[in-house]
Amino acid sequence: MYARRDVLRAGAAISLMAAAPWLAAAPPGLLTRKIPATGEALPAIGAGTSGSFEVEPGSTAYRQLEQVLSAFFQGGGRVIDTSPNYGGADAILGQLLEEGGWHRQCFIATKIAADSLAAAQTQWAQTLRSLRTEKVDLLQVHNLRDWKTQLPYARELKQQGKTRYVGITHYLNSGHEEVAAIVRSEPLDFIQINYAVNAPQAAKTLLPLCRDKGVAVLINRAFDDGRLFAQVKDQPLPGWAEQAGIGSWAQLFLKFAISHPAVTAVIPATGRPDRQLDQLKAGHGPLLTPAQQQALIQQFA
Repeated sequence: MYARRDVLRAGAAISLMAAAPWLAAAPPGLLTRKIPATGEALPAIGAGTSGSFEVEPGSTAYRQLEQVLSAFFQGGGRVIDTSPNYGGADAILGQLLEEGGWHRQCFIATKIAADSLAAAQTQWAQTLRSLRTEKVDLLQVHNLRDWKTQLPYARELKQQGKTRYVGITHYLNSGHEEVAAIVRSEPLDFIQINYAVNAPQAAKTLLPLCRDKGVAVLINRAFDDGRLFAQVKDQPLPGWAEQAGIGSWAQLFLKFAISHPAVTAVIPATGRPDRQLDQLKAGHGPLLTPAQQQALIQQFA
């Protein structure tokens, strides 16, 4: 027998599909990559929350995010990255996950962004309240902030069962050297780093290092914070894009990121359901060949 809340959720989903029939077009079967530490498979197309989830509860933008998450989960997505210093995005994510009944489907990645142990402990308690959960899947030290204090704290929380994985993040090429040094010296489950057609430097040393060390990789800034779209405005896709199953520049930029074998998932943010659906399509079809990747690097150099 179905619980009343399950019936209500199913009814809400049907109503949403009727209002937005494009959701039915979400293709199943996203490409997955395994987390080296455990072998757990994750869909290679994830989602971010910076900017896009910084909205007011109940607003038009909030209701649109409900459709974004419906598209994401129906399309096979799982990984959503957030942070306690994204202008309340984690609280919005937590509320949406609870209202949609999506907590079990979601691989929640969040961060510690604090300058002392006491601040981190206070922040962590608030993070759990914001996300409306008792634990998360991945806890990352944000941009290496006070990492010598915060990484041991994250490991302590892992031992307590409050997070399943721990890692570190950065978003600039200038951080790669220090990230690589930590990967060499510390046991990590994940890193998160920038990697894009116009910023491919991570592939020189950092991504191969992670592959050798068995560290999973999340990719941020695959669109260079949207600047790549300005560069390709009104430009056609490369002639080979259709053969690779690519129908938009967003798909091409994401497929570039996941075509590196060390990359576990890429986490683009959007507040628009049509763009979410488009981004998910990057997780289907063949990956880019080395020659295609190199052609893109040269094009955007």
